[in-house]
Amino acid sequence: MVKNKKDSTTEARLLAAAKKVFTTKGLAGARMQDIADEAGINKAMLHYYFRDKDKLFEVIFLEEANKFFPKINKIFESDMPLFEKIEQFVNEYIDEMLENPYLPWFILNELNRDADQFLSKIWDIKNRPNPAKLLQQIEREVKKGTIKKISPIHLLMNLLSMTIFPFIARPMIERNLQMTAAQFDNMIAERRKEIPKFILDSIKK
Repeated sequence: MVKNKKDSTTEARLLAAAKKVFTTKGLAGARMQDIADEAGINKAMLHYYFRDKDKLFEVIFLEEANKFFPKINKIFESDMPLFEKIEQFVNEYIDEMLENPYLPWFILNELNRDADQFLSKIWDIKNRPNPAKLLQQIEREVKKGTIKKISPIHLLMNLLSMTIFPFIARPMIERNLQMTAAQFDNMIAERRKEIPKFILDSIKK
């Protein structure tokens, strides 16, 4: 029993160290030695728990996916007003991207490599994003005349793209606009309000 407790504690420490290294160096820049050093163990021990960097990253990603997608579904399936739901959706996504900035690139790479296999790993019946109720809510608001006529799917795509794109394009944005990391983070903080405002202004009658 003691051995199992020690093993689980060590694994948790390794995952925490790996997450920190991935966050600061990205998936491509991180090395197993960096992770071992951060965790305060030797590289052989790290390989004993996780055979390579990709496997280690996959474990971290699946943990995050299992925490994140249920939060999004909770927003989708809630009974809150549409405008409030849009604001919460944006905030939740930005929180996740700030906490795990390596995720967008990893997702894009995995989707391009083998979309079916990747999605089958991260989405099960419990955490598969289900925007059906949100889309129905948008349709109802259109029919009631409370918002302009818009395709629910296009509105959802607008929300996703406006929220996620800056994180995917961060290197390009910082370089082309000569922004520091702090300036980028300040811009993202502003987008918490700017995205919902832009969306709501575009659909309000």
